[in-house]
Amino acid sequence: MAIYQAKLLRRENVAEGTMAFYFAKPAGFKHQAGQSMLVTLVDPPETDGEGNARTFTIASAPHEPELMFATRMRDTAFKRVLRNAPPGTKVTLDGPNGELVLHADATRPAAFLAGGIGITPFLAMARHTAREKLAHRIFLFYSNRRPEDAAFLSELRALQSANPNFRLIATMAEPEKSARPWSGETGFIRREMLERYLPDLIAPIYYFAGPPAMTAAMHRMLEDLGLGEESMRYEEFYGY
Repeated sequence: MAIYQAKLLRRENVAEGTMAFYFAKPAGFKHQAGQSMLVTLVDPPETDGEGNARTFTIASAPHEPELMFATRMRDTAFKRVLRNAPPGTKVTLDGPNGELVLHADATRPAAFLAGGIGITPFLAMARHTAREKLAHRIFLFYSNRRPEDAAFLSELRALQSANPNFRLIATMAEPEKSARPWSGETGFIRREMLERYLPDLIAPIYYFAGPPAMTAAMHRMLEDLGLGEESMRYEEFYGY
């Protein structure tokens, strides 16, 4: 896999405790929506036992001139360096990697099941399908504790308005702990929720990404529906 060098352009807060980082796309870098890359800090001012490299999904779409990833911020050396890095800071990129990309058969719906920062591959796919006007029918179930934790929620709502084939179903597990009003779905993603929005539970290819406990629960739920591995695509997002 090719190794590239990229410069940090800017960063922004996209949810409580979550930041997005934008890098100039290196010449020749191409990826599919949903793929990831290994990001390595170059001569960082500090390090720790967790090392100077992390794998991140590319949350920007292939047509965009920048590469963006978003991550929950923890108190590690890697993330402290990222948080404080000035524009122009260089990193190396190894990628793209991964096969969590949209299937080719547009006659079969896609059901995206996202937990927390697991939204990133689906954001890239939602941007891409809207841009390319793909015919895939897409249902995105997006679970967070509170609206404050839901990165890119406003953009996803706008994408739903712009793309008639895209449906967003956002759900909050602890809306009572939010300072914002919430009138949407509540609780975790579960079979009963899928049944309310999907015309046929067996028809879609299911994609799911999020914390390990969430992805394990989604896998069990889909197995209980009678779905095999050929109908599932998934990734786990650890707390790095």
